[in-house]
Amino acid sequence: MPADPSLQRLGEALPRFIELFKPIVRFFPDIKKPERKVSFNEKLLWTALALVLYLIMSEVPLLGVGQGGADDPLGAMRVIFASSRGTLMELGIGPIVTAGLILQILNGSKMINVDMSNPEDRSLFTGASKVLAVGMTLFEALAFIIGGAYGQLTVPNQLGILVQLLAAGIILMLLDEMLQKGWGIGSGISLFIAAGVVQMIWWDLIAPVGPLEDGYYLGSIIAFVQSLQVGEPLTGFVRSGGLPDMVGLIITGVVILAVVYVSGIKVNVPVSYARYRGFRGKFPIKFLYVSNIPVIFAAALFGNIYFITQMMWQRYNPANANFWLNLLGKFSTGEGGAEPIGGLIYYLSPPRGLTALMEHPVKALIYAAFFIIVCVFFAVTWVEVGGMDAKSVSKQLIDSGMQIEGFRRSSAPIQQLLKRYIPIVTILGGVTVGAIAVFADFLGAFGSGTGILLTVGILEQYYQLLVRERVSEMFPAVRSFLGE
Repeated sequence: MPADPSLQRLGEALPRFIELFKPIVRFFPDIKKPERKVSFNEKLLWTALALVLYLIMSEVPLLGVGQGGADDPLGAMRVIFASSRGTLMELGIGPIVTAGLILQILNGSKMINVDMSNPEDRSLFTGASKVLAVGMTLFEALAFIIGGAYGQLTVPNQLGILVQLLAAGIILMLLDEMLQKGWGIGSGISLFIAAGVVQMIWWDLIAPVGPLEDGYYLGSIIAFVQSLQVGEPLTGFVRSGGLPDMVGLIITGVVILAVVYVSGIKVNVPVSYARYRGFRGKFPIKFLYVSNIPVIFAAALFGNIYFITQMMWQRYNPANANFWLNLLGKFSTGEGGAEPIGGLIYYLSPPRGLTALMEHPVKALIYAAFFIIVCVFFAVTWVEVGGMDAKSVSKQLIDSGMQIEGFRRSSAPIQQLLKRYIPIVTILGGVTVGAIAVFADFLGAFGSGTGILLTVGILEQYYQLLVRERVSEMFPAVRSFLGE
């Protein structure tokens, strides 16, 4: 699909937009690239240090937080943003991801002109991402404070919480930059997401909290052992109220295996290099062509709708007496906080656990349909704005000196070949990741369906990075082939 001419004209009208950040970027802390070859063990050390700091900040509570705050404003989005309620990691990586996403979409849609092959433009783009990330941190922190997420606060407490969240956000941003600049391995964003999901899974397995309303502890393994001791194993195997149980543990394993399997499905298009005659390779088009992007966006969209609806209900319709607001969402308040009981938001929140699924089959079907359709929409949209469509990929292949065997070295025939695969795998991939996430949430998978999808992909990337780093250190001669 060709770029919108109006967006291109807007991009031409703002050719120096990225340079507006130049005066501000100078005042931001910066991590320098290593001027020497960082050893594999040293990279592991810095990566571990970044992870430990993140985990510590995830446990340190915010000072000055009042009592009686609102229900969790982020809720289901916490798995995506690697955030932790009431701690220094309240906002998690949300501001960093949002800032980067905004700039990537603006650049991909040609609303701003950034030449990523130009080192100066690339540096400015990175600096602009940092400036925007700090701005988003301030905005989100103020929204939490003013919106009453921490209850009634004095002005000094408000300022104190704002400073804590801002400082934690900057530290997290620098940790991510440190890893990406070459001091560590991979991306800090990915590392923190995976760590958060693994924490959630571990907590659902062995959390020694309780006893709860069913008489057992929170952790599924502990609860099942307790049920065996009292001679009622079924009550510990399947638990109501969305509590972690053995069904959830089994489903978690099934989902992990399913994600690993579909991640390996791909179509290999044979390519050759024009500069090196006889040198052939394969260009893989993965079944999950856009990876987990659709489910991230869909979960974030549903989470934001839930957040806005709940805040409107708390402020304007706590008695569920407003007909129009009831169409958007009705809630009931219990020990677990506000629960949706009607309106649009009721159908945009999944029934979690086998018991809830059997009690609300219509709600489950409507939610699944909505979620999968939204995933497909975001998959198609991301391919277009992210430069992953057939036209863009064919141009990238030509520019890198590759050509597809049996086709002349021209963009048009290669584009036609790629059009056979890319649109199909985009839609099927969106449906698949959406269905896996929905299935996992319905049956109570630990860490949520979205979290498992993200973590499996991240761990696969880290495995490849670790192998690459190890090979590079053991066989220095191959570094040039690895682009180092």
